[in-house]
Amino acid sequence: MHEENKAAANGCGKIRSGAQNGAALLALMEKTGYSMVQQNGQRKFGGPPPGWEGPPPPRGCEVFVGKIPRDMYEDELVPVFERAGKIYELRLMMEFSGKFIGVCVSLDNCRLFIGAIPKDKKKEEILNEMKKVTEGVVDVIVYPNATDKTKNRGFAFVEYESHRAAAMARRRLIPGTFQPWGHTIQVDWADPEKVVDDETMQRVKVLYVRNLMISTTEDKIKAEFNKFKPGVVERVKKLRDYAFVHFFHREDAVAAMSIMNGKCIDGASIEVTLAKPVNKESSWKPHFNGQISPSSENLLGFPNKEDGTQKSLGKPASLSVRLNGQHSPSPPEVERSTYPIFPGIKLSPISMYSLKLSHFSSAVMHLDYFCHKNSWAPPEYCLYSTTSQDGKTLLVYKVFISSIADDSQSYFMPEKLCTTVEDAKELAAQFTLLHL
Repeated sequence: MHEENKAAANGCGKIRSGAQNGAALLALMEKTGYSMVQQNGQRKFGGPPPGWEGPPPPRGCEVFVGKIPRDMYEDELVPVFERAGKIYELRLMMEFSGKFIGVCVSLDNCRLFIGAIPKDKKKEEILNEMKKVTEGVVDVIVYPNATDKTKNRGFAFVEYESHRAAAMARRRLIPGTFQPWGHTIQVDWADPEKVVDDETMQRVKVLYVRNLMISTTEDKIKAEFNKFKPGVVERVKKLRDYAFVHFFHREDAVAAMSIMNGKCIDGASIEVTLAKPVNKESSWKPHFNGQISPSSENLLGFPNKEDGTQKSLGKPASLSVRLNGQHSPSPPEVERSTYPIFPGIKLSPISMYSLKLSHFSSAVMHLDYFCHKNSWAPPEYCLYSTTSQDGKTLLVYKVFISSIADDSQSYFMPEKLCTTVEDAKELAAQFTLLHL
């Protein structure tokens, strides 16, 4: 397509020459007094603006704008964005194209997910290694292996002092450029933690207990949490090495959290926090930092209470870096829309494995994608049935997963029966993802 046609298609008028573009940008700087510098693949306008006093704006004041036409620059963008308020800083990337822009609140994420870490490495070793090659490291979060507490799960979260520090570290840690301990690591953004308002948190009376032994029973957990005040625990729901302890009264939950955090149960030092409420209107999406939605709670047998609580799995973010079967996916909200096919639109063949996580909405597809990214064989589903007392045929799938890396095989089967094949398969995939 000719450049003139590109401009017309983008609705941006005629193409400007390099000299015209430079003159327009110089005029903008003279008019506004803002500076402009080019660094790290982006051009920064302002930050701070002239006469600015005090600290930069706090987190939550930034928006991300995507799909800007490639021939549109600061002299055209600044007047548009200034309509909303005074600009502190504008950072322009040069690779976006398209007709319409999209605007959303910037996540301002300060946390990276690091995968393929040797399982024998301790927190201090990982922290020191990250500090050697990246700047602004605040903390490292490492989870112990579910079956062997002396080892980690093969991944960690690295917390940085700012979003910019995290972004620079992510670029620095691109796989292949840095190999700590002789290993090629995987790097991606961690899912930002869900922010829950104080008023909502004040009503929570459920505790999230992490780092339990696999062998620890729900009865044992209930007995331990009842020790400081008998009869305060309503029920306990345990999943693998974490559990949710429901209390009759909030004050007892808060007191138990203070007393039990760091205590040993069956030889494991547990971590106890308040469980965060889940959005009860959301579709299935078990976040790594986050929740199991009500739909999956119902399938997996969680009681559906008025104060529906977040199932904080404490697991990592994007599915593209899943390693060693240690964690399950965290799909973003799927855009359920359709668009017309206009004449002349070019369609290209594509593999589903080259898509982003946001294109998948079912647990079955997520599990398939998860196994592919880990270089495992595809999941195998074996269907079983039984008959209920009223004569209904009830179904359940057992899922087999073979790891090519170590030639091992695991199977997963939920403890719930379904009336349709589709529900049974989706439930089995959900259950498998939650337990990987």
